[in-house]
Amino acid sequence: MKVLEISQAPASLADYAGDVVRESVVVFTNGKPIAALLSIDDVDIETLLLSSNRDFLAMLEQSRDRLKSEGGITSQEMRRKLGLM
Repeated sequence: MKVLEISQAPASLADYAGDVVRESVVVFTNGKPIAALLSIDDVDIETLLLSSNRDFLAMLEQSRDRLKSEGGITSQEMRRKLGLM
């Protein structure tokens, strides 16, 4: 991983973007991380967008918490309830 303080960046963003195939680049401003450049080879746009969507991630967390507290049903039981079996 390469760390880059944006105020001291000697190259353009395009130059750093070309490097992400080899290693990620984390961009800092005043010592705080503000962005990351990383390879997204073999990642579809929907997965990329959902993985950074706070509302979607909160919904997943709520679902996991509910599963822990209330339990769940098997996929076979769900198919039966939906009349697919």
